[in-house]
Amino acid sequence: MLEVEDIHVRYGRVRAVRGVTIRVDEGEMVCIVGPNGAGKSTTLRSIAGSLTPTEGSIKLEGRSISGHSPENIARMGLSLVPEGRNVFTQLTVEENMRLGSQMRRDRSRIEEDFQRMLSIFPFLRDKLSTPGGKLSGGEQQQLVIARALMTDPRLVLLDEPSLGLGPMVVDTVYETLRTLREQRITLLVVEQSTHRALENSDRVYIMRRGQIELEGKSSELTDDQLEEAYFGFDEAAVDDRAHF
Repeated sequence: MLEVEDIHVRYGRVRAVRGVTIRVDEGEMVCIVGPNGAGKSTTLRSIAGSLTPTEGSIKLEGRSISGHSPENIARMGLSLVPEGRNVFTQLTVEENMRLGSQMRRDRSRIEEDFQRMLSIFPFLRDKLSTPGGKLSGGEQQQLVIARALMTDPRLVLLDEPSLGLGPMVVDTVYETLRTLREQRITLLVVEQSTHRALENSDRVYIMRRGQIELEGKSSELTDDQLEEAYFGFDEAAVDDRAHF
C-alpha cells in the first residue's frame, strides 16, 4: 500500500528526517513511535505532500506520489488526520463530516458512506446539528477521523490521535481504530506510547533523531526492546555503572 524509501527532509540546514524507510501493507495498522522532535510528524507530512523530501521516494500502491500536491495525493486515496484535531468549530458536526467528501467524484456513494460513519461513530447521530467546537476533545478526535474517512481513502495517516485525551477516551479512540482495521482500512499512526503501539498495531517503527532505530512485528517485540530504542543507548550511564 505504502512504500517510503530512504527519504531525507530538511528545514533549512537542519535535517529533520534522515534516510527513513517505511512499509505499510494493505489492511495493516502500523505505528511510528518516538519522543518529541524525532521526526514522526515530519515524516507523515512528507507522505501527505505538505513537505517535499530532498532525497528518496514515496509510493502509494506502486505509484510515485513524491512531489505531488496534498490535494492530488488526497485524490489518490490518502487522508491525513493532523495533530491537534483541527475541527471547524463554527460548523456543525454534519457540515464537518460532509467537508470530507468535497473532492469525491462518486457522488452516489457519499450518502451511503455518511450513514456508515454514523454506525461507526454512533454518538455523532445525536449531535449532527451541534457546532464542532461544542464537542469534547475525544468527540472532536472521532469527528475528524470520520471526516477523513468521508474522503473514501485507501490509507489514513493519524498524527498522535491520543494527544491531550484522558485514558478512557484514548481507549475509545483506539477501539475505533481497531474497528477500522477490521474493515480493511489501512492505518499509519504516529504515537508516543510504546505500550499502546504494541497493544494495537501489526507492526511498529521506533523513530529517534530523524532515523528509524528499530522495526518489527508487534507480536515479536517487547516493551524493553522498544524502550531501549526509544530512549537510546546512554554511554555515560554505562560508564557510571562500571565504577560500582
